[in-house]
Amino acid sequence: MKINTDKEKIDELLSRSVAEIIPNPDKLRQALASGQRLRIYIGTDPTGTSLHLGHATNYMILEKFRRLGHEVIFLVGDFTARIGDPTDKSDTARKQLTREDVTANVKTWIDQVRPVIDVDNKDNPVKILYNHAWLATLSFEDVLNLASNFTVQQMIERDMFQERIKSGKPLYLHELFYPLMQGYDSVAMDVDIEMAGTDQKFNALAGRTLLRKLKDKEKFVFITTLLENPKTGEKMMSKSMGTGVFLDFKADQMYGAIMAQADENIRQLFVDTTWLDLKEIEAILGQSSPQEAKKRLAFEITKIYHGQDPAGKAAENFVQTFQNKEAPNEMPAFKVSPQTTIIDILVESGLAESKGDAKRIVQQGGVKLNGEKITEAGLDQPLDLIAGKNILQKGKRHFLELTPE
Repeated sequence: MKINTDKEKIDELLSRSVAEIIPNPDKLRQALASGQRLRIYIGTDPTGTSLHLGHATNYMILEKFRRLGHEVIFLVGDFTARIGDPTDKSDTARKQLTREDVTANVKTWIDQVRPVIDVDNKDNPVKILYNHAWLATLSFEDVLNLASNFTVQQMIERDMFQERIKSGKPLYLHELFYPLMQGYDSVAMDVDIEMAGTDQKFNALAGRTLLRKLKDKEKFVFITTLLENPKTGEKMMSKSMGTGVFLDFKADQMYGAIMAQADENIRQLFVDTTWLDLKEIEAILGQSSPQEAKKRLAFEITKIYHGQDPAGKAAENFVQTFQNKEAPNEMPAFKVSPQTTIIDILVESGLAESKGDAKRIVQQGGVKLNGEKITEAGLDQPLDLIAGKNILQKGKRHFLELTPE
């Protein structure tokens, strides 16, 4: 396959959404300009069913490599997910998943990334691999031989491990093996480049060490930027904080979640999660108010995953719902019986995680029926529906049309 060595495309690839390139950008630029076909991969552990915009940044870069003619691998960490990378766990090991958990989590992933990676391309198809294929077949002797390439001191240099040790919190032995397993992925696939977020740098460097020692081969480590609020340092894509934008969101939900992002996040989200040219991004930011720029951002991202018409409708619904404070024209329907209560609706529709959560939301004034706030006194009472359309609203973005069974 002919490799595209266009200087402008290579320069953008090495400068946009890039935190660091190891050993250095110039060596990678030379490799890309040489016409040599490189093998690049990014791995993600299926610890949940949904991918978010932070993942999408990496997949968009992977697609740029593919368009240049290079071999790209979408690696599903179906074995490593069962062990659990302790990246965001400061006090204890992540719950170990079963094989069934992992299989269920990854079911919709390919559909989620299809809008940003041409997984069906026939000329240069994306390879989809699973690390269970090689990690599950390693013998205990194999693992010991791999482990002999590192010292305990090297492993516990990882920042999060140091924090655990200093604070007297547990550091489980199997967690030290995670970098070893991710490192072996590079060896098994014989890659030239590994893409990783900043939180995976330690693991990616372990792979660089193993590839050099076992195959006498140098691997580039391509570290992408992490989506973080530039003022607070908090992750933009946080499910626990309610700030995540997930790829399986419906159009209205995705548009609204982007509009809920802080103004200071707009620039990076434009750069890291859209296909817009950098010059066009600067023009938008320079000529628009933060609110208008955010609307354009929400439209562009929603268009990628749902298409132009649904993105346009989502924009209209947002204006109607939030700026004009009206209910959207279209909303999910929920059937209710004469015995149904607000608690039942919130829990069964998924708007609340439990009855206790539903009660808390109502106590905080977050639920309305036909524009009137529901009070705690009415929680356990059957609904008194009016003739015509009945609309239940939770917070600012969630609406249900209640219909009799």
